[in-house]
Order: sequence, then structure tokens, then C-alpha cells
Amino acid sequence: MTHQFPTLSEAQKRELHETALRIVSPGKGILAADESVGSMAKRLAQVGVENTEENRRQYRQILFSADDRVSGCIGGIIFFHETLYQNSDTGIPFVKMIRDRGILVGIKVDKGVVPLAGTFGETTTQGLDGLSDRCAQYKKDGAVFAKWRCVLKVSETNPSTLAITENANVLARYSSICQQHGIVPIIEPEILPDGDHDLKRSQCITEKVLTAVYKAMSDHHVYLEGTLLKPNMVTSGHSCSTKYGPEEVAMATVTALRRTVPPAVTGVAFLSGGQSEEEATVHLNAINNCPLAKPWILSFSFGRALQASALRAWRGHKENEKGATEQFIKKAEANSLASQGKYTGGDNNYTDAGQRSYGSCHAY
Repeated sequence: MTHQFPTLSEAQKRELHETALRIVSPGKGILAADESVGSMAKRLAQVGVENTEENRRQYRQILFSADDRVSGCIGGIIFFHETLYQNSDTGIPFVKMIRDRGILVGIKVDKGVVPLAGTFGETTTQGLDGLSDRCAQYKKDGAVFAKWRCVLKVSETNPSTLAITENANVLARYSSICQQHGIVPIIEPEILPDGDHDLKRSQCITEKVLTAVYKAMSDHHVYLEGTLLKPNMVTSGHSCSTKYGPEEVAMATVTALRRTVPPAVTGVAFLSGGQSEEEATVHLNAINNCPLAKPWILSFSFGRALQASALRAWRGHKENEKGATEQFIKKAEANSLASQGKYTGGDNNYTDAGQRSYGSCHAY
């Protein structure tokens, strides 16, 4: 007799799929504002601002205060736990501010990377313990999607089969738990761009990692139509001597996805991976203009690539807040166009490449 396993009800599936579609509906992507306290310390230090809870609140308020122009560009915002329970200067909960603009609220639910024993410096991600209870609470508090980040490193020996398999299973277990609580899981297996590997090697590793991820999703009976994938774009390592154009990056990225990601997946929202704001936007635009067939919505889930200009404009000064918000809106509009293949503001020279926000072995 065929093995029977618990499944989601049709109503649960419908809710998950509709939520996923809303997040990446045409022209919309995700603002990743889920930096941890430690990660925010690095961001704020770049502009000379002390890392206090109030300064973190003030900075996120700049992003969340964007007017209705942003409603056509941003379908969801990923919160950090602290931010989910903060209010604006006028006492309005951030969650309400976002939902009133028709934007969905998400939450980072992993608890960071930890060393994976038996490997050469590789990691897995912790946070599965107690995740079910946290998801239940977050759903009550307004979150309808979640994010979990796993990290893989490239070297002569990495990523190892152990690291690929372990992280794929962790992502699948997280996804299954989220869906049981009506929360859409964003699946983020980030391959770090540290190293001098070329585009071909990056594509090969991306394919191996995503193949393992979707094998694990199948094993854990994850409902793919109620998920979003947040992968790296296929780019060469930051120390690679060969520089590749947007069309080459796009072809490698779309080819890797076509070989590994089931068409049932609702959408792909790329991370920026330490690219400059302009690089990320130009690459996203090229991906959407790639001539290969693409059965998924291809959008963005950017943190630094949406925020870097706003952070530099703000620098902790209240009189700069309006200008900083305008910078954020400008980047949101640019990436909205890029997610539709309509961005024309960039060039192949990446004029802001010197403003890369990349940090080696980025962790948060």
C-alpha cells in the first residue's frame, strides 16, 4: 500500500499560494529589513551612527515611512524580531504601517549560522528548536511569510556533500514547519561570492545546491506552490580576474534555475549577494530579458542593494530622513522596473561599483 503522509488542506494550500503570489506580483519584490543587531552594527558604523535600539528603530522608520509610490514596488518586507514589535514616532506599530499600504509582513526565523562539525569551515543554520511555537506566535502578530538563510562557501574542497545535504534538509524542515502554520517560507541557500572561482564553477555549484534543496523539499512533502526561492544570482567570485557582462550572468543564472527549480515554485526573489545597488539592478533586468523560457516570476529580495543609498543619505541626522526615504523609493522603483525587464537607467560599467556593500563571509 502506498505510504500516506499528512498533507495540507486545500484551503491551507490556497492561502499559501495566494500569499506567495501577492508578494511577487508583477513589478513587486521584497525589502529585506531583517538584519540582526550585529549586522546592523556594521551597517550603522559605516555612516558613523551608534548601534542602539533607538537608532535601529529610527533607521527602519525611514524605510517604512515611504509613501504610496512604494506600494507598487514592494510586495513584502522581512522584519527582524525586534522590529516586528516597534512603533513609529507617532506610536503606530510598524506592522500596521506596512499592512495599511497593502504590503505583506514577513519575519526572519532562523537564529544564525553555526559551525558544521566534520567540515573545513562550513556551516549550518540553527533555530529549528521551538520554531513551530514561534511561527504560531508570529502569525498571530501579523507575519504571513518567513525567511531562513543557509550559507555555503566555495573553495577547492567546498561546498562539501555533507554541507549541501545538511543545509538542504534544514531548509526543507523549516519550510514544512512554516506551512503547517499558514506561513509562506522563503528558501535561501546562499552561495557566498568569496573566492576567485569563475562563472562556470559558480553555475555548477548553484545547480548542485539547488538540486539537493528540491530533493529535500520533495522528501519533506513541502507544497512548492506555497514557497518562494531566494537564491544567489550566478556570478563569479569577487576575486575572479575575469569580468562577465550582464547577459552572461543572466544566461548562467536562468540556465541553472531551469535545470533545478521545479516550475511549481511560485517565484524566485534573488538576493543581491554584496553586489552594488546598480550591479544588482542591471543583473536582475538582464535575467528578466534572458531569451530562455522562465516559468517562474523572477524578482528581488534585496537588503543592502535597496538600502545603501538611503543609509548614506541619512547618516543619523533627522534633517536627512526625507532625503533618505526618497533614495529608498528611487531604488525600489528601479528594481520594480528590472523585475519586469524594463530598467533602462543602468550601463555595463556599473558606475557605483565602488560603493559595493560586500563583506567577506557575510553573516548576520
